[in-house]
Amino acid sequence: MILNTSTSRINATGGHLASNLGMVETTIALHYMFMVGHTSTSVSLATGLAKARDLKGEVGNVVAIIGDGSLSGGEAFEGLNNAAILDSNMVLFNANEMSITPNFGGMYQNFELLRQTKGTAQCNFFKSFSFGYFYVEDGNDVGQVLTVLKKVKDVDHPVVIHVHTVKEKGLAWCEADKGSSHYGMPAGLDLSAFEGVENHEAITADLLLQKMKEDPSVMAISPATPMLTGSMPDIREKAGKQFIDVGIAEEHAVGFAAGLAKNGAKPVLMAVSSFMQRTYDQLMQDMALDKTPVTILLFLANLSPGDATHCGIFDIPMMSSIPDLLCLAPATKEEYLAMFEWSMEQTDGPVVIRVPSAVVSNPEASATTAEDFCKYQITEKGNKVAVLGLGNFLGLAGQVQELLLKKKGIQATVIDPHVYSDVDRDMLENLKTDHSVVVTLEDGSLAGGFREKIAAFYGNSGMKVLDFGGQKAFTDRVPMEVQYQHCHLTPELIVADIEECMRG
Repeated sequence: MILNTSTSRINATGGHLASNLGMVETTIALHYMFMVGHTSTSVSLATGLAKARDLKGEVGNVVAIIGDGSLSGGEAFEGLNNAAILDSNMVLFNANEMSITPNFGGMYQNFELLRQTKGTAQCNFFKSFSFGYFYVEDGNDVGQVLTVLKKVKDVDHPVVIHVHTVKEKGLAWCEADKGSSHYGMPAGLDLSAFEGVENHEAITADLLLQKMKEDPSVMAISPATPMLTGSMPDIREKAGKQFIDVGIAEEHAVGFAAGLAKNGAKPVLMAVSSFMQRTYDQLMQDMALDKTPVTILLFLANLSPGDATHCGIFDIPMMSSIPDLLCLAPATKEEYLAMFEWSMEQTDGPVVIRVPSAVVSNPEASATTAEDFCKYQITEKGNKVAVLGLGNFLGLAGQVQELLLKKKGIQATVIDPHVYSDVDRDMLENLKTDHSVVVTLEDGSLAGGFREKIAAFYGNSGMKVLDFGGQKAFTDRVPMEVQYQHCHLTPELIVADIEECMRG
């Protein structure tokens, strides 16, 4: 019944499948006794809950569930370090030998030893923290899990229960295809339109493999999301020692990349936008401050119908605020490839590139040099209204220009900004001569985003600035058409707002 419920929900909404299946039996056992949580943050959160309980003189059990993949995240170590010195608390460790892809790192050798010895090995990662320790060989057996839970219920010291489970448990096709079954799309979703369609993930992988053959110092780094960034198993195999999956450890990934660059290598960090907030300090102190030439490729950096923990719209406000970090947003395949290749060879400092969400080809794109990347480019010359379409939204800017011409007879200027960490002051100044309205379009959060740099530049100059982008909110599975309507991100709504502005 639970298997059917889990798969039915994922068929309806999409979501994580394989890891959930491995924890069905443990979850059943826990529901007999406790409330639960799960991720690299769980130990820290549980430690806080337990300490608050103790301060208030209350009783009860607090359980942190954490997988072996999630243990690769730095906060997990910090949480374990503090949980171990409480006179209470309990940690339940789910080991299924997998993260999204196979685990990588030194501590997993000890977890394997513990599995082989059924938890009896003297060398024990958790005992080194002074945790009490119990091992459950078959974590997919409710009875075995319950037996141990009953033993440790209401203990007055921190305990680790090492539960060995099977990721993808219960679905044969899922167990046979480890990794790709980690996340599932909603059933019935018609993906036929995307079959055979060129994508930037494959384009990235092809270019990286080419560069790796030419230069052994090129290094690709993935923080636990290789298949979302084009590094499929065959690509990883071809890359060999020039590819590393560091696990759920974005902080380490940035620091590692900075060290590589400092010693003459050419690191390319491929990451998902919504996970980079974990590493703000490393971006600033370990990388930008020393001007280390690291290339960071941001995937899934856009408004999306995903859940609240995967909002890819906050990277622009975060990264564009860091000094000496050049942030680029290509609009076309040609711009992306030119920026990518240039960034890998330059030695001036770190570069962030927002990977476009769709492949738009324009062989005549002229932004091919460093000088071009840091300047705005006029793609359509007009007057009265200037529309700046950043990255993914350059196409939308073109649609707005066409509709303005059709409805109002206004030949608007369309601009490809390229860069969002700074402004092209010369071009913005020149727009004052024959334009009265500047429109900004960005596939990200307006709060703290690209538009604020444009609005700040014009200040009280008399230039009217209209801005369109995502709302400052944790959207949770909101359909794109609903978001676009709410944020006025359609040509019709944008033109209507421009008309109202010009009337005012």
